[in-house]
Amino acid sequence: MREAFYRFTPDPRSGKAFTELLAHTFDLGDLRLKRTLEASQEHFGRLMAPLLREGKLLVILGGGHETAYAHFLAYVHAEQSVHILNWDAHADVRPLRDGKAHSGSPFRQALIHPSKRCRSYTVAGLLPHSVAPEHLHFLHEQHAHYVWRDALTADRITDLYHQAHAPLMVSFDLDAVDQAFAPGVSAPSIDGLDPEHWLQAAYEAGRCPAVRSIDLVECNPRLDRDRQTVRLAALTLWTFFCGLAERIF
Repeated sequence: MREAFYRFTPDPRSGKAFTELLAHTFDLGDLRLKRTLEASQEHFGRLMAPLLREGKLLVILGGGHETAYAHFLAYVHAEQSVHILNWDAHADVRPLRDGKAHSGSPFRQALIHPSKRCRSYTVAGLLPHSVAPEHLHFLHEQHAHYVWRDALTADRITDLYHQAHAPLMVSFDLDAVDQAFAPGVSAPSIDGLDPEHWLQAAYEAGRCPAVRSIDLVECNPRLDRDRQTVRLAALTLWTFFCGLAERIF
């Protein structure tokens, strides 16, 4: 697996493609937050929608997992239906609190959104001790799919992308990674994914032609240890872009 995963590293053509990709990559800056989370999510969705209509590939960084709902709203405002793949130790389909959104509710909100723009939802990396029976019941009701962490072999990760429908929105929650490698998150995971499988998921997301956008969330430097999580987040992006360079060039 390791030799297969890193096969692009010694190929000089890959380095050239990666450099070419970076030359066509633009940083749009930070989002200026509104007074409420809901207003910020709506604002973000409206800002990103024109880019989706133009066929741009979006990479969204930072925040808690509530960012994923803002990410989904970009498709709503672009009037594009989307499939969602979430790499996470939790299903993140918790009910709203007093009608308010939070980091545990984004995919419930997407699944029940009146626009019906969420065509399917798959969460991969679930830990049995981190998922309530009520959440699994909700996933069954919504015909959503889930994959337990123990079932995520290298082949299974690849298959999730090969079987994906376009357009695909991919969400990377760093708390899916074992806390030994990603301590700087709001809900550290015992027995989470190892970095090799996590990075394979990022690499395959870059290569997969169905993927139109990704987000990378839940990195909290204040909770980090020796910048382990920050470095993993940076490596996740680098690995995604390596896969994307292969796809585009």
